[in-house]
Amino acid sequence: MSSCTVVDFLPRVQIGEAMVHACLFEDMVEAIVRTAAFGDEPQYVVTPNVQHIALLAKDDYLRRVYAEAAFVLPDGVSILLAARVLGQRIPERIAGVDMFQALCEQAAHEGMRVFLLGGRPGSAEKAATNLQAQYSGLIVSGICCPPFGFESDPCQEEDIEARIKAARPHLLFVAFGAPKQEYWIYEHARQLGVPITVGVGGSFEMVGGVIPRAPRWLQDMGFEWLFRLAREPRRLWKRYLIGMIQFAQVVMCQRFGENRSG
Repeated sequence: MSSCTVVDFLPRVQIGEAMVHACLFEDMVEAIVRTAAFGDEPQYVVTPNVQHIALLAKDDYLRRVYAEAAFVLPDGVSILLAARVLGQRIPERIAGVDMFQALCEQAAHEGMRVFLLGGRPGSAEKAATNLQAQYSGLIVSGICCPPFGFESDPCQEEDIEARIKAARPHLLFVAFGAPKQEYWIYEHARQLGVPITVGVGGSFEMVGGVIPRAPRWLQDMGFEWLFRLAREPRRLWKRYLIGMIQFAQVVMCQRFGENRSG
């Protein structure tokens, strides 16, 4: 095991089966960047939201992925509300797309290389173009959008790994959607020797302008999920509505379970 790092001193709150970091956004950015620059071993970042917490309650493999994650970011206002219900406090939401942009900004300042893996066809390229226009000097050392079903093709997997190794990124951003990206990160990222790997979901599409993000006032109110649901109801209704019910069940079971044991 590696020696203690900045992240070891950041507080955590248990939400269901996830030990979520409870710190300010800027502190988490600093911790991740310092780990990318000076960490002894490759680490990875997960971003739990309502869907993740619900999945963790029934997915043993995903729980293992989460248990070994160095950074667990509260990507959703519902996570903050759940902490309150459980008598804890998470100071602010750390959205995956915001962290993606902040890490790219810091990478530009520090001369770090980034690699964008996944997303819809063309979205990573558009995201890279926008990020490099916004953050002068950002080094995008590689972009790869593998075809659907690539994980069942050993040749495709070998090609992806070879491209990442050749690019030698400090930060690898993986956009396969949950929980596929978390499984892939757990099975591949650390063996590739990348200092920090982050699961970013649909961030490439939002940063690249492929799909719009909710207005800031909706984000601040905690209704970004409602904006997404309104735009893609057929694809997202089950994730958000059924997922929210399952999430609430997990939190209530934790709350009343603690009360009974106390």
